[in-house]
Amino acid sequence: MAAKRDGMGMKLIGVITMVMALLLAFAAVPPVTAQDEEAIAPLEVYALRVSNAPERSRLVVDLERTTQFAFVSLTEPLRIAVDVRATDYDGEGEGMPAGEGMIASYSVAQIAPDRLRTELTLSGPAQVQQAYVLEAFDDQPARLIVDLIGDTEENFGRRAGLDMGASGDASAADVELADNSNPPGTSNIERDTKPLILLDPGHGGADGGAEADNGIQEKVVTLAFARRLQEILINTGRFDVALTRDNDDFLRLEERVQLARANRANLLLSIHADAFDDPSVRGASIYTRDEQATDMLDHVLAEQENRVDLLGGFAPPEAEPAVVDLLVDLMRRDTRRQSFVAATAILDQLRPSIFVRRFPQRRADFYVLQSPEVPSILLELGFMSNDQDAENLASPEWRDRVAEAVARGIALYFDGIDGTL
Repeated sequence: MAAKRDGMGMKLIGVITMVMALLLAFAAVPPVTAQDEEAIAPLEVYALRVSNAPERSRLVVDLERTTQFAFVSLTEPLRIAVDVRATDYDGEGEGMPAGEGMIASYSVAQIAPDRLRTELTLSGPAQVQQAYVLEAFDDQPARLIVDLIGDTEENFGRRAGLDMGASGDASAADVELADNSNPPGTSNIERDTKPLILLDPGHGGADGGAEADNGIQEKVVTLAFARRLQEILINTGRFDVALTRDNDDFLRLEERVQLARANRANLLLSIHADAFDDPSVRGASIYTRDEQATDMLDHVLAEQENRVDLLGGFAPPEAEPAVVDLLVDLMRRDTRRQSFVAATAILDQLRPSIFVRRFPQRRADFYVLQSPEVPSILLELGFMSNDQDAENLASPEWRDRVAEAVARGIALYFDGIDGTL
């Protein structure tokens, strides 16, 4: 009997030992978090497109939901590879970008079960100016957006070396995926200058501007938006930002322009919300000055100011009037060109973020765009006369989304002009 009990005791000890070992093994495995489940869950890429413009290029990836991403610079040949955490893509494996520019061609491949790589073959050295993921909104999917601008061969080679050293082998699937989004208004480009942005909320005081059926006034929307955009831009540490009005005061149009000129603003952004007889018309748009518009320079300048003062020392006081006129005209032309570039950069960021008009980049003879030396654009956020736009304009979340897109566009513009302030 004693021997039998001893045998049973040994078996019991063995069972207990096995159970303890199993418990310890399970304890050593970290719990699966919601983030882990999100990372390994199937994620579909709906579409992918690459485009070139004269001063920048872009990759847009339409996603089932937001996801992690990473990018690396590669040599022989010059390439930038963009990886996203995704499991399913049924599109083309290679292609040519729309337009001509710094991306010569691209290819797409599933290089790991949960990793899709888009390899951008470059026609010259380039760098990622900004990269970010947008949440799905309205009828738009989640999106990864990667903007490229030019770079030097030296900088590209240095960055490729750093990427190779950080990953061990940047051509393989060992680049760490994470939320690498640039905060709005920031970029991967270092700048020594700190531009002054003057935000001009339209209307004010007795001039309420357009009014929606829900009672919200344009002057309220434009001020709320300007304050939010100012906050975003200041938080980047890259810009000085001022408002033409920070309350419900009324300012004449010439006062708004004069504020930009007197403070030597690097960009004037006038903010409005439109209205139209047809309530079906909706969407944001951006205006620059019409090249064919009647010139109103004399109305912009202060009464005592002369055309030589405008040039700020670029022409001697004794210069012939014809010389001064020519220099002023050249200044205006360059300012309008810069205004167009700034408008294009902001619109490039608005397009994937919100609904814009069919032809959103427009020209008109708005008085506030008349400054001869300050690049000036006018942003129409939407139509107060359209129910959907009016609902959006009243939404702080929607205004945040637009303000973030505009901040990205402003960063893109100033990075593109490459420190010529």
